[in-house]
Amino acid sequence: MNPGNVVGGPHSTSGLVAQNYMYAQQQQQQNAMSQSKGIDAANYQNQALYARISGQTMNASPAAIAGIYGSVAGNPAGSMAPASALGAGGVSNAHPNANGGGQTVVNAENETLYQLMIELFSATNREQALAELSQRRDQNPDLGLALWNAYGVMTILYQEIIAIYPLLNPPALTMPVSNRACNSLALLQLVATHEHTRMQLLKANVPQLLYPFLSTTSKAKQYDNLRLTSLGVIGALVKYDNHEVISFFVTTEFLPLCLKIMDIGSELCKVVATFIFQKIIIDDGGFHYVTSHPKRLHTVLVILNNVINQMVAAPSGRLLKSVTKCLIRLADNPKAKDEMREGISEHLRDSTFAQIFAEDVSYRRLIYQLMIKLT
Repeated sequence: MNPGNVVGGPHSTSGLVAQNYMYAQQQQQQNAMSQSKGIDAANYQNQALYARISGQTMNASPAAIAGIYGSVAGNPAGSMAPASALGAGGVSNAHPNANGGGQTVVNAENETLYQLMIELFSATNREQALAELSQRRDQNPDLGLALWNAYGVMTILYQEIIAIYPLLNPPALTMPVSNRACNSLALLQLVATHEHTRMQLLKANVPQLLYPFLSTTSKAKQYDNLRLTSLGVIGALVKYDNHEVISFFVTTEFLPLCLKIMDIGSELCKVVATFIFQKIIIDDGGFHYVTSHPKRLHTVLVILNNVINQMVAAPSGRLLKSVTKCLIRLADNPKAKDEMREGISEHLRDSTFAQIFAEDVSYRRLIYQLMIKLT
């Protein structure tokens, strides 16, 4: 099955986007590698990482290594710190007052992370390496930077993601395969979170590789985990309120997928999807996109009402507050305000959520703010 055709419409090019990007990245990184005179790339496909782990620069030129790892502020190309003093991405972990014992522990942790990244190149060890890197993702804040700049690593993550496209429709995904893909997505989220790599990830159109996961409808846990982790990557990108990021998700037709998950997803998926939608409409461009067409605006308000009505049986304070924030923002539009006055869920006005209203001060403030806007 052609992975690019698993889903229809605007998402049918996802496989082609991935293939083109992987080829371009491989060519660029192979050109950088060809400048070095160190370990044979055929034997060690990640020369820069191997050089760091072995504690030596080999014979590679500073320009070649910098080309693979990227320039780090305070550590320009040609003046790289010794391997033992470097953290992920070439950032120095050394501190003038650090004691030797503490520094040894940090170095050992970084060595482990680098070794795990090299093991990604082994088909036998890759699944375990992905799992361990995912578990250790909080140990080093620059792991996302190292993943992005390390030779071939991002290509491996893309391959892991694309490999399960044929299992989406018809549904044939198993829990172990889903967990493996989710570990790859968790590492992708690190790249999306890091300030030096998030915009590069966006400009490479990588988030579109996740759209086929978001379009799935199976409620089985393995598919729900896949949707939730994919939303986590997108949430990491939108939470910084960057107009370029919001424009990307508006123009690539992410909103229909987001609204569908808000309507039929699990509670956690609804929470993350509603947070993302809230971030989109906070931006003026996203707000205009949603409110400029009456039919689109009506659909959004219907779905928000559905989310509220679905919480009657199982109230969720987090989700309720996110939905209320969306309604408050949409009330800035006169047409939306008029429609909400007539059709807003009565459950926001009656005692359905009385317990949350009594216990959560922030929710009370949001409800008061919404009601004032609608009067």
